[in-house]
Amino acid sequence: MTNHPQSKYKWYILTLAGATHIFVVAMSRMCMPVLFPEISKDLGLNLVQIGVVWGIAGLGGLFAAIPAGLISDKYGATRTLAAACLLQGIAGALRGVSVGFTSLTTFMFLFGLFGVPMLFTTHQAAGQWFSGRQLGFANGVLAMGMGVGFTLGSMFSATVLAPLFGGWRHLMFVYGAIALIISFLWFKAKRSPDQSETAPSTAKVPFRQAFSHVIRIRALWLIWLSSLFIVGFGNGIVGYLPLYLRSIGWTDFSADGALATLSLASTVGVVPLSVLSDRIGLRKAVVIPGALLAIIGGTLFSVFGGQIVWFSVSLIGFVRDGVFAILITMIMESEEVGAAYTGTALG
Repeated sequence: MTNHPQSKYKWYILTLAGATHIFVVAMSRMCMPVLFPEISKDLGLNLVQIGVVWGIAGLGGLFAAIPAGLISDKYGATRTLAAACLLQGIAGALRGVSVGFTSLTTFMFLFGLFGVPMLFTTHQAAGQWFSGRQLGFANGVLAMGMGVGFTLGSMFSATVLAPLFGGWRHLMFVYGAIALIISFLWFKAKRSPDQSETAPSTAKVPFRQAFSHVIRIRALWLIWLSSLFIVGFGNGIVGYLPLYLRSIGWTDFSADGALATLSLASTVGVVPLSVLSDRIGLRKAVVIPGALLAIIGGTLFSVFGGQIVWFSVSLIGFVRDGVFAILITMIMESEEVGAAYTGTALG
């Protein structure tokens, strides 16, 4: 393959990875908070049970992240994504046949088990085609895809899509079908710029060696810890925001709109922050102020109510995905990680 076709194909990979974030990861997950009122009424769930259903997907991802990274390094990011999209699509569709708290919790656990690893495996796939200053931009575009998916999922899942497809159960089936289509596209995608569709993977690092190598890189521990708090902070606010605002008297439209505003702010802010970190060449100079702004936004949200909520969620959203994308870039750029250990380190 010549350089010209390769340069074109990398944009296809980036587009496919972005579509994975929008439809398979973000919309399919973000539909849940805005559908919880309908789901809880149908299945008889209380507030505590809703919290368990929302959080259990992250627990599933906790178990799957490192094994998925090891598998991705061993067999390739595109094949791992093909399998993850397939399994996550099945698990996501099964949410539509839930009959109560136990079954919905089980399917959400499986949804996270197969879905959460896609958050980083897509970045690994793009990292095989983009490097240098383009790497931060590519990761920013993927994080923007998450913001787009979050925005669309929170704005339209409950008000447009669920009624259009005949209820929340049928919408789960639709999201599952989309994941299966994208799984097929990943299966047909080339593994890397120097490999054909059928070429065997060149990654042959044993699982134990990969894990042992990565876990000893002390510089990554701070990044991992930062990601832990950023993801936990974001998921906590996103999961309860519509329910909380409804409980204090906000209309359904306004409550869902606040969540959509947070997601839209993420979409707007992520690429500029990523490009800024590329331009100045200092990732920490963007990450630290971004984290401080998120803390300010969270503090305002917890102390004040009323119209200040719109400003606080916008502030949180503007920096959340951008900071996360830059942290991923920092992991991928670490000299001790290299291409052979990227998946394991991200996991």
